[in-house]
Amino acid sequence: MSRIGKKPIVVPKEVKVDLKEKVLNIEGPKGKLVLSLFDSISAEYKDNVIILGRNSDTKLDKSLHGLTRALIYNMVKGVTEGYKKSLDIIGVGFRAQVQGKVLNLQLRFSHPVNYAIPEGIKIETPKANQVIISGIDKEKVGEVAAEIRAVCPPEPYKGTGIRYTGELVKKKVGKAQASTK
Repeated sequence: MSRIGKKPIVVPKEVKVDLKEKVLNIEGPKGKLVLSLFDSISAEYKDNVIILGRNSDTKLDKSLHGLTRALIYNMVKGVTEGYKKSLDIIGVGFRAQVQGKVLNLQLRFSHPVNYAIPEGIKIETPKANQVIISGIDKEKVGEVAAEIRAVCPPEPYKGTGIRYTGELVKKKVGKAQASTK
């Protein structure tokens, strides 16, 4: 049995769960999320606890069992607390600014880069060199953060670019220092 899949998911009182056939609707104070369950996974909601089961012990079904439990847990946490990712922009003259539904990035390019903010995601720029992405869907928040980081990833010599807050970028030794050894 899957170690993760067999753990019950405790649902807080402010979260409303609706399980019909193979569709799970979870609604909380921050919003509503929907998940279609896999055919081989069964779910049961009773006494504010969601318990998952599977039809067979094939390798695929075992992996889907744990995956489904993790997805449902992330949905419950998302509608109650939400998710947040933070990016730092490092470089002289590099900055970000939210203009309506567009994130305007001034980076090492000759033109500004405009990133359209998807539905269900909130982006803030408390400082010119910091971007905070928040939302209720963990997958969507992570995907948006990765797309923004991919516009200008940190380069290995000076370390300039966009990186996650707390991310360590391993710097390479430059050509001048490498030849003197």
